[in-house]
Amino acid sequence: MHAEGRVLTVGGLEFRVVQSALEGRVSRPVFVIVHGIGSSHRYGTRLQDELALAGESLSLDLPGFGGTATPGHPLTIEAYATLLGRVFDALHLVDAVLIGHSMGAQIVVELALQRPDLVSHLVLVGPVVNPERDTLRQQTLDLAEDSLREPFSVKRIAFADTVRAGIRWFLRETRPMLAYPMLERLARLRLPVLVVRGADDRLAPSDWCADLAGSVPGGRLVEVRGQRHVVHLTAARVVAAWVIAFAAPGPSSTPVRPAADSASRAAEGDPAAGGSAPGGVAACPGNAADADGEQA
Repeated sequence: MHAEGRVLTVGGLEFRVVQSALEGRVSRPVFVIVHGIGSSHRYGTRLQDELALAGESLSLDLPGFGGTATPGHPLTIEAYATLLGRVFDALHLVDAVLIGHSMGAQIVVELALQRPDLVSHLVLVGPVVNPERDTLRQQTLDLAEDSLREPFSVKRIAFADTVRAGIRWFLRETRPMLAYPMLERLARLRLPVLVVRGADDRLAPSDWCADLAGSVPGGRLVEVRGQRHVVHLTAARVVAAWVIAFAAPGPSSTPVRPAADSASRAAEGDPAAGGSAPGGVAACPGNAADADGEQA
């Protein structure tokens, strides 16, 4: 497994597109991973390789991150989404399964609103910003606490990506991230939505993620035990199994009405290992499944 990247310039700003290069892969579905603030495509590499076994998979470096040129002005979430839509046009991508992590979850929601033709499914991993802790100070404290408990491999990537982006650009982009009305914008969508969080994630607490999943018809929530904010990196195989099952055509992607007492923790395990698929447990908005994760 390996990935090859190329830089696309859109609106005078650089995006790096990293495409999985696996022999024998199929072209559909197309999975696109969008990273969060201060990070890069490297956070999604493991997930990307797992998803490439089921379809085409790509990840991105947003402008100013991952070694791309830093823009001369701050970018709003709306601006990121508009530019990303133009990247999709350049790559001839439509009906993609969009996977956004942290601030990237805001960007994919906004892209789905602006360009619904480009999106078939949305996966929101560790989505921000929890409105009960929506100040820079609170987010910084939560991030610091979460990071301390992440594996060393995550700390190493996080430190390198933050240094590469620069603290000035990082701080400039926190303002539009904190200001984005995530719940309000997500509630306007009418397409399949899966919310994934590490069960110990301080930045994306369970109640907040349940509110997000509950804001759209058939929205689903999966919580992976023993994982934190970068669950898609530290438990990539488990997250990929849920994403693949969620995006699959047929009965597994159709919500089924649950019994009255099964509103949460409806299943254990990952679908690839014999656990219930998301469609089988997410019968009502905000329904949650509990999955075991592997630690990096």
